[in-house]
Amino acid sequence: MTDIEMTIDSIRVSLMNYQRTLILKEKQAERYLPMWIGPAEADAIAIKLQGIQAPRPLTHDFVCTLVETLGASLKCVIIDKLEDDLFRAKVVLITGKGEIGLDCRPSDAVALAVRQNVPILADKDILDRAGIALHTDE
Repeated sequence: MTDIEMTIDSIRVSLMNYQRTLILKEKQAERYLPMWIGPAEADAIAIKLQGIQAPRPLTHDFVCTLVETLGASLKCVIIDKLEDDLFRAKVVLITGKGEIGLDCRPSDAVALAVRQNVPILADKDILDRAGIALHTDE
């Protein structure tokens, strides 16, 4: 498995059904990985990217505090599976016992990654299957 670093290109909203799409972009290339995400997760990512401070900790802020309080740290997040048209992800934690990968939704993984400023990775095979290369005139 080869992992490729991604950046957040945008979060878009369909005017037809108000569905949110998280668009990740390959850091060193022009390939994109679009994923449908829920409105709460889209808001959690956008709030952090825009530097908005919530009056109380949001769920993803709480998870980051919980991880730190337990003596672990977030190393990276990986979009690692695509099964039945659903993306799956892992958060990779560094603990006193080594690295631990925990399954989660990609949108939650990205919301944690933006809070902890850690790499967002995607498996190369997933990018080959679901990535979109846009031409400059598109």
